[in-house]
Amino acid sequence: MNLGDTPRPPTRVPCPLVTLCHKTVSKAMQLTPGAVLKENALRPGWFRGQKLAMTEMKYNPQEIERKWQERWAKDTLYKAKEDSTRPKYYSLTMFPYTSGDLHIGHWYAMAPSDVHSRFKLMQGYNVMHPMGFDAFGLPAENAAINHGIHPFSWTMDNIQRMRVQLRSLGAIYDWDREVITCLPEYYKWNQWLFLQFLKKGLAYRAKAPANWCPSCQTVLANEQVVNGSCERCGTEVTRKEMEQWFFRITQYADELLDVSRLDWPEKVKLAQVNWIGRSEGAEINFDISEYGLTQQEIRVFTTRADTVYGVTFMVLAPEHPLVNMLTQPQQRSEVEAYAEKAKRQTEIERLAVDKEKTGVFIGAYCVNRLNGQRVPIFIADYALLSYGTGAVMGVPAHDTRDFAFAKRYGLPIPVVIAPPNWDGTALSEAYTEPGVMVNSGPFNGLPSQEGMMKVAEYLSQKGWGKPTVSYRLRDWLISRQRYWGTPIPIVYCPRDGIVPIPEEQLPVLLPEDAEFKPTGESPLKSHPGFINTSCPKCGASSQRESDTMDTFVDSAWYQFRYASPAYQKGPTDPEKARFWCPVDIYTGGAEHATKHLLYARFIGKAMRDLGLLDFDEPFTRLYCQGIILGEDHEKMSKSRGNVVNPDEYVSTLGADAIRCFLMFVGPWDQGGSWSSTGVSGIARWLNRVWDMAQRDPQILPAQTSEADLREVQRWTHRTVKRVTTDLERFRFNTMLAALMEFCNFLSKGWEDKTISSQGWRQAMETLLLLMAPSAPHLAEELWERAGHSYSIHNHLLPKWDEALAADEEITLVVQINGKVRDKLVVPASISEEEAKEMALASPKARLHLDNQRIARVIYVPGKLVSIVTG
Repeated sequence: MNLGDTPRPPTRVPCPLVTLCHKTVSKAMQLTPGAVLKENALRPGWFRGQKLAMTEMKYNPQEIERKWQERWAKDTLYKAKEDSTRPKYYSLTMFPYTSGDLHIGHWYAMAPSDVHSRFKLMQGYNVMHPMGFDAFGLPAENAAINHGIHPFSWTMDNIQRMRVQLRSLGAIYDWDREVITCLPEYYKWNQWLFLQFLKKGLAYRAKAPANWCPSCQTVLANEQVVNGSCERCGTEVTRKEMEQWFFRITQYADELLDVSRLDWPEKVKLAQVNWIGRSEGAEINFDISEYGLTQQEIRVFTTRADTVYGVTFMVLAPEHPLVNMLTQPQQRSEVEAYAEKAKRQTEIERLAVDKEKTGVFIGAYCVNRLNGQRVPIFIADYALLSYGTGAVMGVPAHDTRDFAFAKRYGLPIPVVIAPPNWDGTALSEAYTEPGVMVNSGPFNGLPSQEGMMKVAEYLSQKGWGKPTVSYRLRDWLISRQRYWGTPIPIVYCPRDGIVPIPEEQLPVLLPEDAEFKPTGESPLKSHPGFINTSCPKCGASSQRESDTMDTFVDSAWYQFRYASPAYQKGPTDPEKARFWCPVDIYTGGAEHATKHLLYARFIGKAMRDLGLLDFDEPFTRLYCQGIILGEDHEKMSKSRGNVVNPDEYVSTLGADAIRCFLMFVGPWDQGGSWSSTGVSGIARWLNRVWDMAQRDPQILPAQTSEADLREVQRWTHRTVKRVTTDLERFRFNTMLAALMEFCNFLSKGWEDKTISSQGWRQAMETLLLLMAPSAPHLAEELWERAGHSYSIHNHLLPKWDEALAADEEITLVVQINGKVRDKLVVPASISEEEAKEMALASPKARLHLDNQRIARVIYVPGKLVSIVTG
C-alpha cells in the first residue's frame, strides 16, 4: 500500500505534537518531512483494523528478544535483593486489572516506566521493579453470570495471558515478587488489617444510603446503575439505608491534607486537598424545642457565620432523621413523595450546578436564636446527609443557590452584608463578597470578615454554637454486596452480636462452589456452607457477614507486600519494608487522585500507627502519564474500532520498536496518538542503528584533526548529558530525539571520514549504553556482538564532562526595538561587554541605528542582544 498516493481524509487533522515528533524521525532517518507526514493520508475507515505495510526489519527482533528474555530470566538478572552496597530504588507502576488481553494503553503506562527503571539500574541503583495483578472486582463476577465460568477461572486465565504479554515487553520485573490479590495468601492480610482496624476503632459498622434495586432485592454498586436503572433488570433504582462497614479515614483528614512532603503533580495534590475539603467556620444550633422532641436543636455548619441574621429558611436533607419527626400531618404525603423521588437520584445529580433547586415545606419551623425569628423548614434534594450536618441554613441575599430557592418559594431576602455603596434597596442577585454587616443587631458596622469570628465567639458564649472545622471527606465505605472480593471476617451471633473472626482462623475463604445466577443477590448470601457458622466466642449458631470488601482495599497496601510477598507473620516483613519502602517513584493515571492514591496514603498512616511501618507516605514521587489515543486521534474504544493490540506489532517489528515509539509520540504526561506508520519509522531508525553497529571501523582513519576530535567529543558528551537529564525528568520523546541526532552526526562523520576508528568504537559504545534502557534487546545483542562483557544492563551509563559538552560557538541574535536585524556567530565564552560591542558594531545593525539615540542595551547570556532606541 503506497501511503503517499492516498488522499488524506478531510476531517482528520494530525496532532501538531505528533507531527513535530515525526519531523524529528524524518530528519534522523534522512527522509523528507513530507514522506513521513503523509502517515495519516489514509482512506476513510483506515483505523478499523485495516492492516498497514510495516518496515521490514534487517534483524530478527523476535529471535533476539526471545533469546535475551530467556537469558535474563535464567540468570535472574533483574532479581531484586536486599543489597545495601548500592542505594535502593523502588520503582512501581500501578498494577493492571485482570481484564484479559493487554492493549496498547497498558504498554503506554508500562514501557516508559520500565525505561526509567532500567535507567536507574544503569546509574548504579539497586532497583526493585515488581509486577502483580489487581484481581478482584465486578467484571469477573459478571463474566461468571454471563458465560457460566467461575470468577477464579476467568481471572487466572486472564492473568496467564497477561503474563505472557508483559514478558514480551522485556521489562525488568522481578516475577518472584508477583502478587495476585484474589489469592488467599494475599487477601488473608486484607482481613487481618480489617481486624486490627476494628481493634483501634478505625473500622466500624453503621447505616449508610445505598443503591437499591427493588426487583432484584439487592444493593448495587454505582457502576451497576445505568441511567438510574439496574443494569441487570432495568428497574428504577432507589436509595436505601443499610448497615455497612466503614474505615475511619476522616480521623486522618488533617494529616492527609499535608502534601508538603510529596513530590507529586500539583493537580493531584490539589485534587486531594479539595476532596478532603477542610473548612473553618461555626456550628450554629437552631431551636426546635416547641415540638417536644428528644433532639431540641437543628445543628448547621456554616463558613459564613456573619450572615446568620439573614436566615429566612432552613433546609434538611430528605434522609435527615428529623424530617419524619418534624413533618406535620397536612404536609406528610407531599414530603414523602418528594423524599422518595430524591432517593432515586445520585448525589452527583442532586448537586448539579445547573439543576433547578426545588423543595417542600414540611410544616414546621425553627427559631434563629440571634434574632428570635421563626423560619420555615423545607426538605430539598440539594442538601445531602453525607455533607456537613445534613442541614443548611438558607441565606438568600448572600448565597446564589439560596437566592434562587427563595425567589421560587416567595421567601424574604433581607440584606445583612452591605455591598459597597449600597443604598438600602433590594438586591437583584445574591451578593457573596465581603462587606459590612447590617441588620445584624450588635454586630452592625463590622467588616464581614471580622464579624465571622465575633459571631462565632458570641454563639459559643451563649451555648448556641461554637467555632468548628468541617470536612468534605467522608469515611470510606468498604462494604460490597458481591462474591468476588475479600470476605469481611465478621460473625453475627444472636448472643454476642458482632464477633470478629480470630486471627488464627484467617483467611476466611471464598467458597469454590458458589452458584452464579442472575438473581441480583450475592452468591455468599445463599451459600449455606459459607453463611452458616458457629460463634467463635460462645459457639452458638451464627451467620457470617456476606459483604465483601471494596477492591480498593486490595490496592491500598499492595506496594508494601512486594517487599516480602511470601511473608507469613503479617502483611509485610518490617525489616524488608524498612529496606525497600517507601516507593521512590510511582507511575500511573491522575484519575486515581481521590480514590486509590488517597486510600493508599490513609492505609500507610494507619499501618504506621499499628507499628507495622516506620514511615507514613507510601509514594515519595508520583508521575502521571497521559493517555494514548487511537490512530484516529480519538480515545480508544471497541465501539470505535480503534483499539490497538500490541502483540501484532511485537510479532513483526519487535518490542523495542513499540517501546521507543510509545515514548516518542509526545511528552509522556500529555499522551499522544498511535500511528502505524510512525512506529514503522521508529523501526527504520533501529534498523539504521543495526547497520551502523555492523560497520568495520578499520576503514576509518586512525587519526583525525584536532577540530574533528573536539567535535566528536562535544557531540558525545552533549548527548550523554541530554539523554541522562531527559530520562531523569521522564522526557522520553526529547531523549530519543537526542539519540537520533547523535546517529545523524555519526553517520555524517563516517561518510566524511571526520571520525577516527577508535572514536567510532567509543561513540558506538556510548550510543548502545544510552539506548539500552529504551531498546534493551537490541542494545544487548549489539553489545555482545561488539565483544563487550555481559550484560550491557549491568554497566553504568557514561558520565559527561560539562566543559567538553559545551558549545564552542553560539549564535547571538541582535534585535533593535524587538526586530531581528542580525545573527552573529561568536565564541561561547563571550562576555557581556564583548557581546554588546559586537552587536553595536554589526554592519546590519548600524543600518538601523544611524541618527538614533540608544536608550539601553540588554544582554541575554548565550542568546541575544536587544537594543532599544528612543
